[in-house]
Amino acid sequence: MVNRSFPQHRTSSTSRFLLRKSSPFAFSLCLIFIFASSIFVFFFFCARNVLEDEQKPLFPEPEEFPSHSHAKSEQKSVDHLWDAPSSHGFHPCVKPTSRYGAAQTSDRYITVRSNGGLNQMRAGISDMVAVAHIMNGTLVIPQLDKRSFWHDTSTFSDIFDEHHFIKTLRSDIKIVKELPKELESIPHARKHFTSWAGFGYYEEMTRLWKDYQVIHVAKSDSRLANNDLPLDIQRLRCRAMYEALHFAPPIENFGKKLVERLRLRGGRYIALHLRYEKDMLSFTGCTYGLTHLEAEELEIMREKTPHWKIKNINSTQQRIEGLCPLTPKEVGIFLQALGYLPSTLIYIAAGEIYGGDTRLSELSSRFPNIVTKETLATEEELKPFINHASQSAALDYIISIESDVFVPTYSGNMARAVEGHRRYLGHRKTITPDRKGLVDIFDKLEKGQLGEGSSLSDHVRRMHKNSKRTCNLQSKFSQTRRSKKKERSTTWNKGSSAIQDRRIIL
Repeated sequence: MVNRSFPQHRTSSTSRFLLRKSSPFAFSLCLIFIFASSIFVFFFFCARNVLEDEQKPLFPEPEEFPSHSHAKSEQKSVDHLWDAPSSHGFHPCVKPTSRYGAAQTSDRYITVRSNGGLNQMRAGISDMVAVAHIMNGTLVIPQLDKRSFWHDTSTFSDIFDEHHFIKTLRSDIKIVKELPKELESIPHARKHFTSWAGFGYYEEMTRLWKDYQVIHVAKSDSRLANNDLPLDIQRLRCRAMYEALHFAPPIENFGKKLVERLRLRGGRYIALHLRYEKDMLSFTGCTYGLTHLEAEELEIMREKTPHWKIKNINSTQQRIEGLCPLTPKEVGIFLQALGYLPSTLIYIAAGEIYGGDTRLSELSSRFPNIVTKETLATEEELKPFINHASQSAALDYIISIESDVFVPTYSGNMARAVEGHRRYLGHRKTITPDRKGLVDIFDKLEKGQLGEGSSLSDHVRRMHKNSKRTCNLQSKFSQTRRSKKKERSTTWNKGSSAIQDRRIIL
């Protein structure tokens, strides 16, 4: 017989046991446990949030200062503004052809007084090297201009590496440091060679050797035509300009040191030749944006400078025709419209800006990362260059040549020389603002007819996109019809054809 009452008894016992365990005391313990767990979880999450908040900045980052990753993204988006243009197979060509005649020993001498600023003198010296070769004369190391606006007392060897100059050109012409003593007292032919003269003119001038052993040339600039010269003469000018005329070691070494300091600051930089100096504004007669007193000061300066032939200048007309340097404010608008970021490192390659820091602030308000020689170097380092404008300009030249982008605000001697040299060194990027076209845009901005932003950027980029080019190839016919005064600073070669060109690429 099976006892069926046992399971029921067990079940009943278990139930009574559970009921006994579910007493008020047990229930209270359960509530306490749940409450304690809740407090623990609460404090755990609060503590984690506090730690996270401590790692955050006190104030949220404003939109104009993007995060590091966003800044990298922005930087990458403007990389094309720094890219060097394509050379399209063109390369510098300065070696003489097989038809070139080597230097010959000559007992006839050419002395020269080089006039103007640094780059005017450099171009003039290159001309005189070519002239000495054509006339088969020995060139005496040129005397530099000490009577120009800057009153620089520097000698040739103070600015240039004299030994390197003589050595580099020894196969082209004979160069001596001084005129032989016995020739100093004999009559010299003092000659003002015709400006922009051709090869035939100097062949004809060799007749002077019949009566004179020494020819003194009073001015070196613009002595030689830019077009229709024999290929080997053009190549000789380039050898003189880019291979022979190296700066003196103290200038060269210090210039490279300043470039290294710039690289440490920002990696890549723009060299801005801001030609907004007193002498340039006075010479061009450009007074836009100046006060009445400043305009009067510039006019008085122009009247007192004898060799500035044009005295009565219509400032408004000058600006409309694109003949005025861009103002610091206009440069800022231009670079911003092209797409350069406010953080862009900009080196000011120029002398003292007219209007000082007040005028320069119109640029620095848009691009605060601006540096000059004075902020890169100590007073002690700059001391040897004080009151030596040409030596100081040589430092600017070196820094401009080595820059990632070069932007000249006026097409003067420095701008042309640097453009040509940068092409010679491998088509480094140069941006030349279309000053005439920009005047219309700036005037519309001033009148409120155009606002800054995407619309302005579209106008500026479209204007300069149309001017993009590498070597501006022209037929020989079109070259001869161009103005003789259009200085062309480099010789290029592609295949068997050689061509001169100094045009820029955006």
